[in-house]
Amino acid sequence: MDSILARIESLGLALPDVPVPVAAYVNCVRSGNLLFLSGGLPIEGDKKVIGQVPGDVSIDEAKEGARMIVLNRLAVVKQEIGSLDKVTRIVALNGFVSSAPDFYGHPQVINGASELLIEIFGDKGKHSRTALGAAALPLNVAVEINMIVEVE
Repeated sequence: MDSILARIESLGLALPDVPVPVAAYVNCVRSGNLLFLSGGLPIEGDKKVIGQVPGDVSIDEAKEGARMIVLNRLAVVKQEIGSLDKVTRIVALNGFVSSAPDFYGHPQVINGASELLIEIFGDKGKHSRTALGAAALPLNVAVEINMIVEVE
């Protein structure tokens, strides 16, 4: 088992099955040593984080949704390159939060993803980031995240 996968398990977490795209796109495109990951949604089996933050979904629930997305995006990375140990850097993360016009806590929600990446990868998990609000997201999810990952 690779060391990053062992680290994920030591946190009491596991990678889910790679999600199937819900529209006309692919989960990942590789260009050189960069992986461009499509937006992931907080859906795993029957578990979904849907609705607007903070009205339907609390900030903590949305943060948990952001963590779910990181794990499903890492499952895509593992499928693409075989081992998460080949990740050399999380380059960028873009997070979108379905929120009311007067909600300004988008960074708090996306911190769920950023903090987990740092827990898993250490300094290689530190990344540039955007955290934005949106009136609505696909399938009524509370959060959507895409990433750029550098690999060997």
